[in-house]
Amino acid sequence: MRRQQSGFTLVEIAIVLVIIGLLLGGVLKGQELINSAKVKNFATDFRNIPLFIYGYQDKYRAIPGDDKAADTHITGATVATTGGTPGNGVIEGNWNSTTATEEAYLFWQHVRLAGLAAGPTSTADATYLPRNAEGGAIGIESGLSGYIGATAAAAGPPAVAATPPLGGSYVVCSSGILGKFAKQLDTTMDDGVTNTGSMRVVAMTHTRGAGALAQSAVLDDQSYIVCMSL
Repeated sequence: MRRQQSGFTLVEIAIVLVIIGLLLGGVLKGQELINSAKVKNFATDFRNIPLFIYGYQDKYRAIPGDDKAADTHITGATVATTGGTPGNGVIEGNWNSTTATEEAYLFWQHVRLAGLAAGPTSTADATYLPRNAEGGAIGIESGLSGYIGATAAAAGPPAVAATPPLGGSYVVCSSGILGKFAKQLDTTMDDGVTNTGSMRVVAMTHTRGAGALAQSAVLDDQSYIVCMSL
């Protein structure tokens, strides 16, 4: 007696492969949407901060963080007493300052008390400092001459011009951004080149005034600081 053998037909196998393909496509598309949403969140952070400055200036004729009459303008506001001169038009201190009496740190209290941004107004609050979509720090400081440059001019003919340092009165920085997001962010908001233009990608060891070297070779799976001039 011959045994009848059973198995999958070509049609059944084709159907299974189509279903697997659709599932994989859905997963990849979902991940792409998540990545795009993160980049949009990063971009929103950079776009909102200038609005905070202009809104505060319009209300009080002063720069948030640098406002020497902040405690008069807004109930509960603190005037900076560390590392700078309030009222000189400069947001002094590092963009990622953790000193509660420094201008760069008090920037967030001033714009929140002015009703321009959401978040805690107590400088002692554990969640006082804002975070980006990846949990990295966000901050602002005044720009410096020679700050966040790129490679120097090449020696010997023909000479290659050096990329100018990042200019602007103020610099907004956001940390802990993966390279793949940093590149997409630069394409969305600037020239798409990570070491030129008004937005630069910098190594995670960067601090203000250190003459940071902007990164031309950005790795997708490595974290960076992204800075933009205003």
